[in-house]
Amino acid sequence: MRKFVTGLMLALCLSANADEQLFYQPLNRDAQLSQAQWQALWKATAAQGGKTLIVQWTAYGDSTFGGAEGWLANSLRAAHDQGLQLVLGLYMDPAYYQRIDELDSAGLSAYWQLQLGRSLAQQRLLRQHWKLPVAGWYLPMELDDLHFKDAQRRQALFNQLQAFNHRLDAPLHISTFSAGHLSPAVNATWLQQLAGLNLQVWWQDGAGTGRLAPLVRQQYLAALPCSIGVVREAFHQTSQSGQPFKAVAANPQSGAGCHPSAVFSLRYRPWAKGLLTLNGN
Repeated sequence: MRKFVTGLMLALCLSANADEQLFYQPLNRDAQLSQAQWQALWKATAAQGGKTLIVQWTAYGDSTFGGAEGWLANSLRAAHDQGLQLVLGLYMDPAYYQRIDELDSAGLSAYWQLQLGRSLAQQRLLRQHWKLPVAGWYLPMELDDLHFKDAQRRQALFNQLQAFNHRLDAPLHISTFSAGHLSPAVNATWLQQLAGLNLQVWWQDGAGTGRLAPLVRQQYLAALPCSIGVVREAFHQTSQSGQPFKAVAANPQSGAGCHPSAVFSLRYRPWAKGLLTLNGN
């Protein structure tokens, strides 16, 4: 623990950027951290300017991370004690990206309806049993311009999100990314329509994954209305297409202009290196 604290203080001195909104993706291996280590991590996050923690999910398939009195819930209570607001992720199907590749439009709509039902059940469970102070909810199923290239699919999704959002008691957040299948203007119009549902829509800048050339990414960013948040990726992907995801830490792109800004993710930030390993997301 002493070695970690020494490294932590050095990281605080070296890190100049304040990540006001920061994504955290829970993994089962994080259960090995002690409560004192979590407290030190959240204290460091707050010292770096952290205001809001966006927890990507609280249920991942069969994993519930210990439930209401488990390691994740207790660590998030410690985060709140350090002044961090909590946006809690809901249910994530581990097979989500595989499933959406396989489904036609009708199948995709039915699948999404099922997943929204699971997320609504998770939201109710969090309210009734975890009893954490919640600043918002996060829907872990990311949107992209390949699977939602078709206008009818986008309209069906709009209707489903509208109905889902009406059943929540705090703002809903959702993430998107671009793969070059919609033009920057059409993509911006789509995201603006979703934001019109009173959602906080996030667009991942793609700097870490490198799917698009930097000039193309900049065109997508420039087209976005200011209400769309930008997720600045603080990693560099080292795995190839079709391989298990691997990445190394990298500095996120500086600034997001007029847009709300968040960083993905805590696991790659300098003050977390002593605790959260970098193998995986």
